[in-house]
Amino acid sequence: MRLLAPRAEARYVDATVNGGGHAAGIMERSSPDGELLGLDADPDAIARARERLAGFGTRVHLVHANFRALAEVARAEGFDSVAGVLFDLGLSSDTLERSGRGFSFRRDEPLDMRYDPTTGITAAELLARSSERELRHLLRTYGEEPAAARIARAIVEARARTPLRTTGQLVAVIEGALGPARRRIHAATRTFQALRIAVNDELGSLQVALEQAVSLLARGGRLVVIAFHSLEDRLVKQFLRNESSSVCRCPPQLPVCVCGRAPRLAVLTRKPVVPTPAEVAANPRARSAKLRAAERL
Repeated sequence: MRLLAPRAEARYVDATVNGGGHAAGIMERSSPDGELLGLDADPDAIARARERLAGFGTRVHLVHANFRALAEVARAEGFDSVAGVLFDLGLSSDTLERSGRGFSFRRDEPLDMRYDPTTGITAAELLARSSERELRHLLRTYGEEPAAARIARAIVEARARTPLRTTGQLVAVIEGALGPARRRIHAATRTFQALRIAVNDELGSLQVALEQAVSLLARGGRLVVIAFHSLEDRLVKQFLRNESSSVCRCPPQLPVCVCGRAPRLAVLTRKPVVPTPAEVAANPRARSAKLRAAERL
């Protein structure tokens, strides 16, 4: 909230509204007439947010949409110039615990993993369609899984015997491939992360959405992004670096600069803001959070 700096008579976007916690904070601080547009790809999250934010009345506009459609939704809702955009990335605790869509490897559920269950292919379909090479690349790229080759081979061998349709089946395959060695994290952690990112095209959507967010910001508007794993944070860091740079982007063969490159953002966080030890003790899932912010020039 300090970096977003909500104020009255201004409009804000929460691109990942989820249960409405951040949205409520924005609404309270922008009272009495600040407005908020909240998006979420998960229709269940929109329902939770609508219930939590009901007291703010018509100041809140909630739309079931992936944030890769941010600019289109913002225009349709009259939010074409805003004072702030917030992204709280990744998988929410509510979705992990309640969705029943296979995000957790600790329960036996259908292998779905879509934030929006009305569109796209499921994790089960992705596992069935992908070649061993494609699975290996997916696990290495999105899961940063050292044993990607072994797990990919085991998945291909297992699905030849029976389709992998549940989280329990997939966990058994992963544990069989990696053996009984003691690990700091569960054997399936990285594989589940990789599948979730791939199914929802999380990194591709984020790249598109960040560009759109900057275009929506009025002068002095703030962009705030909370990331929970290194791939997201790396993408955000690079985006902010590029948008705060005046380095020429012209092809090297041109004798003079014609792009007129000027920075659009000023970075407000030289290093990412991370949770304090007390915050992690109270909420262990916050331990990997990194917050970065910038201001529109």
